[in-house]
Amino acid sequence: MSARAARTRTRTRTPTTPTRGHRLGRLVRQRVTPPGLMLALTFATGVVDAVGYLRLDQVFAGNMTGNVVILGMAASGGTDLPVLGPAVALVSFLAGAAAAGRVLRTAAPGWSRRCTGLLGGVSLALAATALALSVIGADTSGTRAWMASSLALAMGTQAATARHLAVKDVTTVVVTSTLTGLAADSRLGAARPQGALRRVAAVTLIVLGAVTGAVLCQVHGGLAVAAAALVVLTVTALGHAAAATTGSTTCAPSTSATPSSSSTAPSTAPSTAPTRP
Repeated sequence: MSARAARTRTRTRTPTTPTRGHRLGRLVRQRVTPPGLMLALTFATGVVDAVGYLRLDQVFAGNMTGNVVILGMAASGGTDLPVLGPAVALVSFLAGAAAAGRVLRTAAPGWSRRCTGLLGGVSLALAATALALSVIGADTSGTRAWMASSLALAMGTQAATARHLAVKDVTTVVVTSTLTGLAADSRLGAARPQGALRRVAAVTLIVLGAVTGAVLCQVHGGLAVAAAALVVLTVTALGHAAAATTGSTTCAPSTSATPSSSSTAPSTAPSTAPTRP
């Protein structure tokens, strides 16, 4: 009986003071939110699109509407607009989005390890493109089209991952629908101000990203893409950490409930055990 009581006391013993890891996890959960992460990716898209337009033959890596319009105007003839770059970027964007959609097809809602892997791949693709721009350069149309293709592949993957995370009004690659919602729900429209701050932040950050990309392009295009890669890598690390701490806290109640149920077992044991003569 003494051994059984000792095991019961061991099961019911719980830590009374939070550890440094618990405090760090609580801080991450409080400060790192899905909207904040997606807004940071929106900034990175602004940087990447600035590089594509200014250094890679007026190609948009994230905003496919721009590429479709450029291809449409180029099809009319006599416009001297690029065709190869926007076409390759469009196909690569679709390929990246399709691949990410396949990976996330059976994933649970919210951030998962698959999201971490996909966005980690985006940061690696951006870093590789930045290195290629620095080492190889973009002096020929073929090279520029290849660089644009790599950036668009990364942006397609990012957009599909953001779509899975489903943060309202933040697609990370375009702001047309965001601007539509901002105007339609304003006081001049339907007078529904919910989400206005997030929408304004998304538009502001993609503009700031474009400004940052244009400034860094004056130094080197590879530097701008490297900055975008760093932003995506940071988002990936923070998102993974926040999801991990949330998962550990959601599992905590189930482990703490186990001792309470097991602690009641010894109280019923003496009633069923035979009494010694």
